Amino acid sequence: QLVDSGGGLVQPGGSLRLSCVTSGFTLDYYAIGWFRQAPGKEREGVSCINNSDGSTYYADSVKGRFTISRDSAENTVYLQMNSLKPEDTAIYHCVRGGCTSKGPVNYDVWGQGTQVTVSS
Repeated sequence: QLVDSGGGLVQPGGSLRLSCVTSGFTLDYYAIGWFRQAPGKEREGVSCINNSDGSTYYADSVKGRFTISRDSAENTVYLQMNSLKPEDTAIYHCVRGGCTSKGPVNYDVWGQGTQVTVSS
């Protein structure tokens, strides 16, 4: 199970940290990623982090602004989002699966989603 949280309303330029708390499986055995879905837009793989070597992927749209990290002791993956823009507004879901140079793949478990709204 994945439970994601941390979304909210923030002004442009602000920051949020999303959390994905995992349970029922060993986090060290899986990569975890984040997708986002905005109204009228295609689902976008935002970021992911591998379990094997900690390597990461970021979509070009968030590179340099978002940072993904994992804490195995807390069974949690974080997505630190800085310099937020209105176009970052979406529902963000964490997913369990694989992580490649093209983003999250082969995901089989989804979090329920957390709404991020960037607006003045």
